[in-house]
Amino acid sequence: MTEDLPELRASDADRERVAEILRDAVAEGRLAMEEFDERLDAAYKARTYGELEPLTADLPVAAAGPAPLSLRKESGAPAPWSERLVSGTEGSAVGIALLGGFQRKGRWTIGRRFTAACLMGGGEIDLREANFAGPEVVITCWAVMGGVNIVVPPGVEVDVRGLGIMGGFDSGEDGVPGDPGAPRVIVRGLALMGGVGVERKLLRAEKRRLKEERRRLADNPRKELD
Repeated sequence: MTEDLPELRASDADRERVAEILRDAVAEGRLAMEEFDERLDAAYKARTYGELEPLTADLPVAAAGPAPLSLRKESGAPAPWSERLVSGTEGSAVGIALLGGFQRKGRWTIGRRFTAACLMGGGEIDLREANFAGPEVVITCWAVMGGVNIVVPPGVEVDVRGLGIMGGFDSGEDGVPGDPGAPRVIVRGLALMGGVGVERKLLRAEKRRLKEERRRLADNPRKELD
């Protein structure tokens, strides 16, 4: 899609998506650190899709990745599960926080196997708007004096199998039945003097929609009396 609109202005979300692809590529050994630094710098300086396109053209995840965020129709709610279970793509597979942090949120694709490594840092994995590379996703967390927070939407089954040593592995969402057709998320790994948490949340837009729906239902009886 971007090759048809090379001069269209890119958004901050588009630049960040390219940066995530580059981070995954260097973690997987596809890019040398020097080349990664050059491409990352170019990504944040890019003004158009035509400038972003060459930065990921030789990376396999880019060919199967979703369209630029700013070209999508914003509905305020995630797509149905049937549309969010995608095949033929590797998806994002690695998140690393070394004395810092990483974040995966918004519309992105998580691979069948995702590794989160946090050493004196923190990571956030938000799956509320994410696509899934398979019906079952395994997230392996290594949190050493750091933490990983995983946010799942209602309907997703979560299976927590991690171990906490002088730390915690939250299993509050463990065993909650999932919706038909929804993916299953397995969380495993080790939290050493750190923590891994799993929480279930709605999107803000979905919360607003439900609130407005409740208000509308509450107003109906008064309208009928009038």
